Order: sequence, then C-alpha cells, then structure tokens
Amino acid sequence: MFEGVAEGGVMAGLSTDELEVIKDGLAAGRKPRVQFTEAAGQMAGQIGQVVGLTDPAVSDEWVTVRFGRDELPFSPGDLRVAPRGAAAKKVAPPPPEPEPVVPAGPAFVLDQPAPAKAARNGKAAAPAAAPAEENKVGAPAPRKGGDDVTAPRKPAARAAKPKPLPALTVTLAYGEGEWTVAASQGAKSLAKPYVIRPAEALRMVALVDVPGVHEAVEQIMAAERSEAEEQARKLREQLAEVEARLAELGEKP
Repeated sequence: MFEGVAEGGVMAGLSTDELEVIKDGLAAGRKPRVQFTEAAGQMAGQIGQVVGLTDPAVSDEWVTVRFGRDELPFSPGDLRVAPRGAAAKKVAPPPPEPEPVVPAGPAFVLDQPAPAKAARNGKAAAPAAAPAEENKVGAPAPRKGGDDVTAPRKPAARAAKPKPLPALTVTLAYGEGEWTVAASQGAKSLAKPYVIRPAEALRMVALVDVPGVHEAVEQIMAAERSEAEEQARKLREQLAEVEARLAELGEKP
C-alpha cells in the first residue's frame, strides 16, 4: 500500500487503487495527470503526466512522469492525483529593480525665499518639496509590507539515471569431440561459436575456481585421451601389417 496522511489530515502520495487506475489509463493510451507532493521538494505543486510504470521490485522510483521535456522516475509518495482544473505553475519573471528614491524631507528655510506675503497675512508658510534631483539619490524607498521581494526559483529537474549496459556473456562449450567459444552482449552476437584447441580450453577452465567444473573437464579429457590412444594402437597394428607385407614383397625368390 502506498497511502499516507500528511499534516492536517491531507492524503499524500498515490494509493494502490490510484496506481491501478493509472495503469489502466496507460493501457488505454492515456497519460494520467499527477501533481507533485511536498515530498518532491521544490517541484511540489507542479503538474506532470505519467508515461510509464516499471517494476517496483527493482527501484522505489518506478513511476515515470513527463515534466516539460524531461521524463523522470519518481516514487508513488512523490505524487498525487492532480485535482480537476489544476494547471502547471508557471515561474514568473523577476520584477524589475525599482530605482532608489529619497523620501521627501523638510526643506531648509535658508534655501527658500522669505515668505513675506504669507507672514503679512498671519499664515505660516508650508515647507517646499525637495527638488526632483534629490529623489534620485540616497536610500531606496521602503517596500510595501516591509518584506523583500525575491524572484521564485525554478524547480531543479532530477538528473536522468543512466541506462545500464547489456550483460556480456562468454560461453565455453564441448560437443561432438570439439571445444568452442562464443560471446554475446544482450541480444547481440559478438562472436559466433568457433573451435579452439583442448589446451586452450583447459587454460580457460583453470580460471574458474569451481571443483565441479574441473571434474567434468577432466572426465572429458580422459575420455578423449583414451579414444586417441586406442586409435593410435590400431594405426600401429595396421602399420606393422603393412610393413610385414612390404617385407614379403621385397624378398627375391
């Protein structure tokens, strides 16, 4: 079971029933939409499409999800069924840096003309605004709410796992009185079976430290040696008969 409960009672991760529904959808040619959970880190909340399911016994990350142009493996705990109407979050561009401005301050009385008319009317003169040139230098204006505005970070994509190379197989075989060697990598044949000498076969077998293999090879070699000795004996007898016949033919009457 791949069910869990996050804080606040919210279900997190794909359940077994949801994985079965996704499996049926893939079999029907669909690409079910899923949403990344908080367990996926910075990708939380993003929307992707399930494009394949591998063997959960081989790896915990057996749900292949297409996110943008990448197809990456995730575990069921990293995903949940995407809610209806949910759309992929777009990363907004960083806002332009505002030009620093100087807050307007009280004007110096000595820098302004004397407010003669206002003084005669018994009214106080209002302080003049700071020149526009002073607003372009100095400390920047405080941002709304006092919080710094930071650009959202783009979620880092997981690096795709390298595909393992097919297994290399070298086969040493014996049949019909001959030793052969063949090699293949996966389904590709690298070397078709070719005949080698018994001495070469013995050197290869000596590299394998397995008593049963050594005993089987020794039995084969003993049988071949016995057969060769029997053939040599017969050939010597035939040679002796031929030499005796030749000697009789060479005698003069």
